[in-house]
Amino acid sequence: MLTILFGMLVGLSLGLTGGGGSIIAVPLLIIGLQVTPLQATTISLAAVAVTSAYGSLVAGYARMIEWRAALIMVAAGMVTAPVGVMLAQEVPSQFIVIGFSILMVVVALLMALKIWRNPANASVVRARLIDDLETDSSAICRLDENAVLRLSAPCGVVLFLAGCITGALSGFFGVGGGFLIVPALTFITQLSIHRAVASSLFIIALIGISGVSSALWHGREIPLVLTLLFMLGGLTGMFLGQRVARSVSAIVLQKVFIVIIVLVAVATFLVA
Repeated sequence: MLTILFGMLVGLSLGLTGGGGSIIAVPLLIIGLQVTPLQATTISLAAVAVTSAYGSLVAGYARMIEWRAALIMVAAGMVTAPVGVMLAQEVPSQFIVIGFSILMVVVALLMALKIWRNPANASVVRARLIDDLETDSSAICRLDENAVLRLSAPCGVVLFLAGCITGALSGFFGVGGGFLIVPALTFITQLSIHRAVASSLFIIALIGISGVSSALWHGREIPLVLTLLFMLGGLTGMFLGQRVARSVSAIVLQKVFIVIIVLVAVATFLVA
């Protein structure tokens, strides 16, 4: 039951924070369920991949995903995610835990900065998909009159590099990478924040599958029952998030979540 509960917390946070929700998965697994750091990163990546896959199906049905941008980032991320997995195999577990606690603080700062600079974008949650026409006229990747991405060499290169970074971090730390993908898509392309959030779910799902496959290929053992229960909790949390998103204040939620991230980061650092 504790495993399912932790999975639900991850699913809820992933669905409602718009990016960075999966960051609490690894600490919950290490501190709460006493699994090793390498096992925790793999279980987290599997749960986030499955949960995001469910969210991407909903986003795809709503025609919110920008497929060209997403596929470029997926192609890059699926290549570098196994690299991140291999690097994690070669470093001491203590380094992974300490690095992860630092990453959590960075994510908390990025979320706080987003709320301070652009409260409207910060209020967007993954579980509530709303189409809009908001665009950035200074973006590298432009949209045509049908809101379809116009591919150019600079656009493709920048999207590919962003995908590479996201994939490497996902494989190494077992995170979804939404805290990087969503800002990257809104900065690089003319996509609205809502479409960027929707597209990130598809990207996270496939990069996560690549990372998990690589981990299993390299002989990393994970407890199957615990992983399945964690996934079940994540899916349940995302489903509940779709209901909660109709009435919750996303800004208040993210402020609370920022405090939780910092507290968990401190706890994670202390157990390293």
